[in-house]
Amino acid sequence: MAEVTCTRCGNTREGLERPPLPGPLGARAKDEICGECWKLWLKQQPMLINHYWLNLMDPQARQFLTKSMDTFLFKTGTGE
Repeated sequence: MAEVTCTRCGNTREGLERPPLPGPLGARAKDEICGECWKLWLKQQPMLINHYWLNLMDPQARQFLTKSMDTFLFKTGTGE
């Protein structure tokens, strides 16, 4: 695995082996996010699912989770 300068934490650490998701968001995560910050997201994700009672069969719930991941990892959006 190559080292990346993480967009989220700013540290240079070991990156991800492969894109964690299909598509451009997964490719961006592989290129810009370190393994440690990805692990933090994997802990945050179920908390959001449980807190908001998200049904991942619902496209709106998946869209909300994707937007939350984008905000968490890349510090984008309004943070609401």
